[in-house]
Parts: sequence; C-alpha cells; structure tokens
Amino acid sequence: MSLSPSLGSPHPWLRELKSEERGLYLIHLLLTCANHVAACNLENANATLEQISMLASPDGDTMQRIAAYFTEALADRILQTWPGLHKALNSTRMVMVSEEILVQKLFFELFPFLKIVFVLTNQAIIEAMEGEKMICEPAQWIALLQVLSARPEGPPHLRITGVHRKKEVLDTIAHRLIEEAEKLDIPFQFNPVVSKLENLDFDKLRVKTGEALAISSTLQLHALLAFDDETMKKKSPLLLKSSNGVHLQRFKPMNQSTLGDLLEKDMVNGYTRSPDSTSLSPASLNSSTSMNMESFLNGLWCLSPKVMVVTEQDSNHNGSTLMDRLLEALYSYAALFDCLESTVSRTSLERLRVEKMLFGEEIKNIIACEGYERKERHEKLDKWFMRFDLAGFGNVPLSYFGMLQARRFMQGYGCEGYRMKEENGCVVICWQDRSLFSVSAWRSRK
Repeated sequence: MSLSPSLGSPHPWLRELKSEERGLYLIHLLLTCANHVAACNLENANATLEQISMLASPDGDTMQRIAAYFTEALADRILQTWPGLHKALNSTRMVMVSEEILVQKLFFELFPFLKIVFVLTNQAIIEAMEGEKMICEPAQWIALLQVLSARPEGPPHLRITGVHRKKEVLDTIAHRLIEEAEKLDIPFQFNPVVSKLENLDFDKLRVKTGEALAISSTLQLHALLAFDDETMKKKSPLLLKSSNGVHLQRFKPMNQSTLGDLLEKDMVNGYTRSPDSTSLSPASLNSSTSMNMESFLNGLWCLSPKVMVVTEQDSNHNGSTLMDRLLEALYSYAALFDCLESTVSRTSLERLRVEKMLFGEEIKNIIACEGYERKERHEKLDKWFMRFDLAGFGNVPLSYFGMLQARRFMQGYGCEGYRMKEENGCVVICWQDRSLFSVSAWRSRK
C-alpha cells in the first residue's frame, strides 16, 4: 500500500482499509498536513485535510476520533492566518458555564484520575494539618469536609477560598460546600475570589497570621507558562529558537493496544521528534498586570503554606515548534482516547461530550494557538520539580497511607489499564505505561 498517493485525487480504496491500516494512514496524513501547515504550504495542507476527512470520524474507532480533533485543530491554525475570517467564523461560538461544569463532571465520572487525586490531596492536607485549630484551604472537595468532621478532636474552623475566573462557578461551589458544612456542623466560611490566576491579588485570599494554610491546585498552573514565554521573548528571543537539524530520538513503546502501537509503527516512515526544546531559565518578573510562573510561585511562597498539593498533566505539550507539540499531543491523547475506548461505548453521548468539549478544545489550543492564547502548556514532573525548587519550595513526600488508599481505589475501579507509580515521593497516574497526571506536595523552605 502506498502511503503517498497524489494529493487531492479520489481514492475509493481508502474506505476499504482495515482499522490498523486506516490508523497508520491517518497518522501519516496528520503528520504530512502538519508539515505543510508549518511550511505555510496551504494548498497541499488543504488537499491533505480533504483526504483525512474521508477517514476521520468523531464517532468511529480511537484513531478516527482523535484524527477528527487534530484535523479541526490544524484547520483552525490555518484559519488564524486570516484573523478577520477566523473571528467571523467564531463570533457566535460560546461555551455556557453550565456546559463547562457538565463536561468537568463527566470527566470526573468517566475517568478515575481526579478521584485518585482527591484521595492523595486530602490525605496530604489532613496529615499536614494534624492538631491545627484553624485551616484556610482553597480546595473544592466535599470529601475533605467529611474527613475533617470525623477528627477525634472535633472539626476545625474551616475557611475555603475558591479562585475561578467565573462567578457562576464559584456560586455553585459555595452553595454545595455551605450546605454540606451545615449538615456536618463544621464552622465554615467560603471566600470566593473571581480572578484569573495570572491576575490574582494575593491580598484577596485573606490569609491571617496564625492560620494554617493548605493550597491545592488541580490542572491550573500550566496556563501561567504562557506568560513565562512572553517574558522570555522580551528578555532574549534566542531562548525560544529550536534547531532545524534532524534528531534521531524516537518514541518509546506505549505498551498498549491500538493507537499506541500505531503511533510507534508510524515512526518508521521517517517522522521523529526532537528532544525537549523548552528552556527552563527563570523568567524575570513580569512588569505587566499578568504574573508569570516565577512571580506567582514567589507569591505563594510568601504565604508560607504548610502544604501545597499540585496536580498537573504529565505530558510535554510546551515545545516551541508545531511538530514537537503535535507529536507529543498525539502520543498522550492517544492514551486518553484509548481509556474511553476500553471502558465506554462508542455511542455514548457523555463520551462524545468529553472528547469534543474537553480533549478537542485542549488539542486545538495546543496545536492552533501561540503566545498568550496558548494556555495548555502541559509539562513533565521533572520540570515542575525544577520550578518549585527555584521558587524556594521543598518536596513533601506523599505518605504511604495516602498511596495505599489511592491504589486500593484504583484496583476497585475494575479496569487493569489504569496504573500508579511513585516517583521521588510523588505519584504519577498512568494508562498502561503512559504517564498522564502527576501529583506532588510542597512546602516553603524557610
């Protein structure tokens, strides 16, 4: 089978391909299209997109589904070269708050990831707060209220500070937490702070002297790296340039069925990924109203938290070139789509919503956006270690008891593909052997 038919010509045989052949060909077409897009060869990119559209489908097998969203992302990147056209086509596109809450709820229900994160986070907070009378805790989990209410010495005075860019989300959280606190008879206050992280006024957190502070951040901090990027551009444009030389480093095997195997097989066609090109030089303090990662972590350090628990996607989606990001994103979203393929029906409306409204939007941001607009800058655990260390934080190893609880929960989930591994006192949650999310705990080094 030729993998390089003339672009734009009709190929009725494409529809007769078996699933594995079709998956290999889709990967080839996506990489070919990305190369055309990166080279601004729009005529060939358009022809390749037309071929992909014959095979991709949001309700097909794993590779068909993921190809549909990567195709949309590449098309969106092309459209952004005509800002007026792009703006006109997206002018009426809105995501309602209710839809945003729904898709987050569906992600929570369809995957075990956040449930495991909650177990580990709550246990780390409870252990750090042993014997404390007052807690200021910006997490959002009712389970923590229930555990604190059962303390032998009685529940503490609890104030939860929630930070979110939308007031409606905070109102929903406040209603649920206040209702639960009344049931459990816990002295409780909720402090809503409507703000983006990069614009956060730390005084609004209302941390008081003598209070024991715990901080929890779940899948949020990576967005601040967009402001590191802009600061580094102003500081030294050379930091963001990557080599155009040929690198021979290849993907490691995913050890999982279908899409992971297909990605590995396609590497023989000459596509390789360059070593990580993201620079980790400490950025200078941003002079604008938006904070970069360094200034934000410095602000947290000044609050002297007893513990800060951070959960992030354990993927390398912050490369400086389109091809770097596309290859890495194909690799990691392959695992997420395979999770659903193994546990949820293809016809499930809930599955389609998560894939389209959550994963599809993340893929589009990773592939189509640049600068401040590119918020999905997921990075690996070792990068976060370096950042927290530079900001004056020391790692707090997650306890054996917390890991044991999380492992028991995972075993009871009923799917052998989900795994957990310990790395330097942190936990990495995996699908098969592919790392997807990391959980780490920190405290200020004084």
